[in-house]
Amino acid sequence: MALADIAPSGRCKVIGAAEENRDFQSRLYALGLFPGALVDVLHVAPFGDPLQVKVGQTLISIRKQEADLIQVEQSEG
Repeated sequence: MALADIAPSGRCKVIGAAEENRDFQSRLYALGLFPGALVDVLHVAPFGDPLQVKVGQTLISIRKQEADLIQVEQSEG
């Protein structure tokens, strides 16, 4: 499932990100969006773009197109 598929107030764990685009993957990793990271989806704008997520103590706005490249699994805690 992609990060873009997680509903607001949802929590998930990153399992992979942009495997085919190493430059973009490096950018995501620098933002804290690397495998094992817990992500809270705080808000999704109208039409699903952009999403506001929290990784650790960092708030990030990410385009739906980019969130589609981040593979996640639902997490309870």
